[in-house]
Amino acid sequence: MSPGGGRALGPLLLLLLALPQCVGRWRAVVNRSIPDVCATCHIHATCHQIEGKSVCICNYGFVGNGRTHCQDKDECQIGASKICGNHTLCHNTHGSFYCVCLDGYRASNNNKTFIPNDGTNCTDIDECEESGLCGPNASCMNTEGSYKCYCNDGYKLENGEHSFHPDENIVSCKEIGCGSPPEMKHGYIVGNYSLLPGSAVHYECKEGFYSNEGKFSYCTANETWEPSTLSCKGVDCGVPPSVLNAHPVFVTGTTYGSEVIYSCVDGYFVASGNQTAVCNARGQWDGTDLVCKEEELLSNLSIFNETCVKWRRKTGRLGLQETYTFHLLGQRWDEKTFSEDVIFNITTSEDNPKVCLDLNPGSNYVVNITAISSRNTIVSVTVAVQTKVKEAFNNVLIFNDTCLKWQRTVRGTDVEDRYSFHVQGQRWYQKEFFHEMTFDLTTHKQAPEVCFDLQPGTNYSVNISMVALNFSLLVSMTTQITDPPFPDIEFVAVKGSAPLLRLRKAEDQNGPISLYQVIVLPLGLQSTFICDSFAAAAFFSNTTDVKGYVAAEFQAKDVADNMSIALGDRHYYGKFYNAPLKLGEEYCVFLRIISEWNKVRTQSCAVWAQIKNLSPTLQYMSAVGLGSVAAVCLILFLSFSVARAYLHSTVRFPPAAFACEAVHLSATMDVAQTGITSSFLETENVSRL
Repeated sequence: MSPGGGRALGPLLLLLLALPQCVGRWRAVVNRSIPDVCATCHIHATCHQIEGKSVCICNYGFVGNGRTHCQDKDECQIGASKICGNHTLCHNTHGSFYCVCLDGYRASNNNKTFIPNDGTNCTDIDECEESGLCGPNASCMNTEGSYKCYCNDGYKLENGEHSFHPDENIVSCKEIGCGSPPEMKHGYIVGNYSLLPGSAVHYECKEGFYSNEGKFSYCTANETWEPSTLSCKGVDCGVPPSVLNAHPVFVTGTTYGSEVIYSCVDGYFVASGNQTAVCNARGQWDGTDLVCKEEELLSNLSIFNETCVKWRRKTGRLGLQETYTFHLLGQRWDEKTFSEDVIFNITTSEDNPKVCLDLNPGSNYVVNITAISSRNTIVSVTVAVQTKVKEAFNNVLIFNDTCLKWQRTVRGTDVEDRYSFHVQGQRWYQKEFFHEMTFDLTTHKQAPEVCFDLQPGTNYSVNISMVALNFSLLVSMTTQITDPPFPDIEFVAVKGSAPLLRLRKAEDQNGPISLYQVIVLPLGLQSTFICDSFAAAAFFSNTTDVKGYVAAEFQAKDVADNMSIALGDRHYYGKFYNAPLKLGEEYCVFLRIISEWNKVRTQSCAVWAQIKNLSPTLQYMSAVGLGSVAAVCLILFLSFSVARAYLHSTVRFPPAAFACEAVHLSATMDVAQTGITSSFLETENVSRL
């Protein structure tokens, strides 16, 4: 090795010896210059390994570089409808947010707040599910996010508006119409009528009255009856007519129904006609046919106590003695050989003579009484006298309405008597009715009894003849009416609307049918309804809501067979108002038939109809349905227009893309419905080394 090579080799060896130490120092320097990235992440950031490198990324709800800053992200800034969905409010919080539904809506998860990451959205609240929300006589209509109240058919708002909201308005629905029509003094209403403006009520005067003021009252647009009062005047018959040989002794007046009582003047008696004249409805006096004749020697001849006669003497001969000749001829039909002929005279000065004749019982007599008048004329009067068999009938009594009992003549306990019965029954209210029975009864009982098979509500005459003694007795019997036949109806059960009912006329089988009544009750009272205890309550009485009411009453004579009745038509039938039925209520309807006669009232009832879930009328529902369809169409049209404008302002489509525009718009609207947009899914900024 040369000296020069040794010198060169020394420094090289020193360098090689120092190289490991230098490398270690360089690595330390390098390690000190590169910091730990994960240790530098922001408090609201998280360290992630991406492609072998450590990266700080801001947490969900924050934006920034992940190291020096991560600030809160306001998710609500893109709009509540985009982040939360329709009908919502968005509330930002530190690092997050939450959503609430607008008034009138509720979250589908039934929580007050939500974050739309599970499909939760806001749905409309149907406020109308709450009963009575709109008050009486009104119906609730649900709207998107709210509701409106409308008056039922036949009612209107006091302020004239079409709808109202009870939270905003203090109003009520009042019935449309003029209310009850005015009464007409001495008059009555003819036919049916309505309470709506423009309708009229027709009146007629009662018999014996007339009107010069008109017979109609009209319901005006101001809902008042004009004229408000009407009256009828009574007819006037004028001065009572004169009657020959008579004079009026009592006069009550000269108008309809007034009476005049006449009396024959002294020396005259009533021969025929009526002593009372009455002013009739035609303005004429009825009953002026009184005939007064001069008093006779024998007047007012009558028979009393079977064998006695009495009469009245002529006024001009009072206090003077008068001689009368009696000629009696007597026979018996069952004893042909019997004959009696007696003549005798009596002289008397009595004003009202009476004579009792010695007659044989069970005989027929002709009695001729002759007197000589003051003018020497002979006056003769003949009367027929029939004597009864003593004690043929005793203590005849009616019991149990259809039975008779009596005491027999005491003729021996072993002797039988035969009785013949002839029974005839008629009804004043049913001219074609006639009931007749004939039969015989043989009995030896001391107190016989017999019961007849009689029809109800009938006047009977019972002729009882005792064959052996040729004696007959006439007894009048009246049977009470019983319950009328059950109404012949067709039961109707409906839901949603009031039915049209058919009324069939019933027959007068058990008595005269007087009235038909239509009774409306809450359905819950059907099982407790008692026909004969229900009071005829009108709709406007204080007990309407509790016990029901009579909706209509018809006189039997006015009922046509198979006539129609519409419930709730707002008409008056008789004195009862056929009120509209309330929506949502349930009712039962009864038909009651009433018979009234001889101070007895009976009735029969039958269930006619059941009405459930009463809903608005078809016209009302049609109008509401059309309105709802129109509202939905308008909302869809506006939504489509807004979406179309938005898409055109943000994206320029080539002509070839127009065919896909509808599909793209549908997809965009679907994303908007869920409350998630591309803005919400944007990639957050990160800082990488």
